[in-house]
Amino acid sequence: MKQGLKIDTSIAKDYRSKLDRILTHKVWGYVIFFLILFVIFQSIFEWSTIPMDFIDASFASLSAYTAAELPAGVLTDLISQGIIPGIGGILIFIPQIAFLFMFISILEESGYMSRVVFLMDKIMRKFGLSGKSIVPLISGTACAIPAIMSARNIENWKERLITILVTPFTTCSARLPVYAILISLIIPEKRLFGFLSLQGLTLMILYLLGFGMAVFSAYLLNIYLKFNTKSYFVVEMPSYKVPMFRNVSINVIEKTKAFVFGAGKIILAISIILWFLGSHGLSDNFNNAEQIISEQNQDKIVTSEEFLDQVNSYKLENSYIGIMGKAIEPVIRPLGYDWKIGIAIVSSFAAREVFVGTLATIYSVESHGDEEITIKNRMAAEVNPVTGEKVFNFATGISLLLFYAFAMQCVSTLAIVKKETNSWKWPIVQLVFMTGFAYLTSLIAFQILK
Repeated sequence: MKQGLKIDTSIAKDYRSKLDRILTHKVWGYVIFFLILFVIFQSIFEWSTIPMDFIDASFASLSAYTAAELPAGVLTDLISQGIIPGIGGILIFIPQIAFLFMFISILEESGYMSRVVFLMDKIMRKFGLSGKSIVPLISGTACAIPAIMSARNIENWKERLITILVTPFTTCSARLPVYAILISLIIPEKRLFGFLSLQGLTLMILYLLGFGMAVFSAYLLNIYLKFNTKSYFVVEMPSYKVPMFRNVSINVIEKTKAFVFGAGKIILAISIILWFLGSHGLSDNFNNAEQIISEQNQDKIVTSEEFLDQVNSYKLENSYIGIMGKAIEPVIRPLGYDWKIGIAIVSSFAAREVFVGTLATIYSVESHGDEEITIKNRMAAEVNPVTGEKVFNFATGISLLLFYAFAMQCVSTLAIVKKETNSWKWPIVQLVFMTGFAYLTSLIAFQILK
């Protein structure tokens, strides 16, 4: 084999070369990359707690204020129980998403991301991927759609196809609201060794779990897919530079705005639909809810607030959305989910982040609406009427985290995969495999932990 240009690294004495020898080192390069990821996820939870609590409390107050001040009626119920809780369910996570985009922008602006691409090439090739595949996989932490489109830079068709198929396993920003709310419910705010946030560590594990599953799936696909192709790895190594505040700020603002407005449209529409389905019904049980609850409590002493909560809860259970949820409950019950969680999972197929907004809307419809109860507190207080246990306990929480870590809960991603592969075969394979694997993993986790 002919040998081309050979670089003598021993005579490279400039700071760039010295940094490259450390950051692309076969051992220390990976250690440094892991530590950077660790700092990022610790910071996401540490720095965002105060602004998130403020946003959550503000929307709870706004919902209660709207219900108390506006004239009673359908429109007021729609605003206070549907629109406000639904939008609040997504806006609460702006701080975490903004911090995530900020860190990614800094890594890209500094020139470090290209070193990560170079570093990961040797590992990626063992699993049927290219070093360039790391760009879509890392970009997937923002959104899978542009990440999949960025795979066009991979010249080899087999490597490009495998990258497209496994990228959705990477934890995108739409999963972050689900992770954040569930982690805060089931993982205590404790520190290991005095400085390691247990919640931040859990978030990092979920990101690594998604990346690990992407790589493992790529390995299986590399064995299954038979293409006789050759590939070459070429990457530009830009100079190191101090990230420009202006560029980072613009990137964070634009990506956060795109996330909020993109998700906001979907959540607003779904919130209105869910409110209607949860506030209306045709059965006698729904229409005569007050009479039925009165008969059930004739030998009991209940306050007016308790009575109203019982009526609203009974109406919700016998509403259109309650009937739909009860229909799918047998399928999801082995995973530890009730019919309300089932509705949230189904609706989140439009977009993963809809999960939190859906539960916020459902619980608001169920409540009498004049109390300033935050989304997190509503979920924490939810109790299974049959078992008397909290719905969001450790076993159910872990099961849900694993389900969203692996499931294909995004119709837009399926659409872009179809466009990039020019076939419905691969998106269908994605949907069946990822959903099936998510269900099986969640089932095993819940049955072991319950």
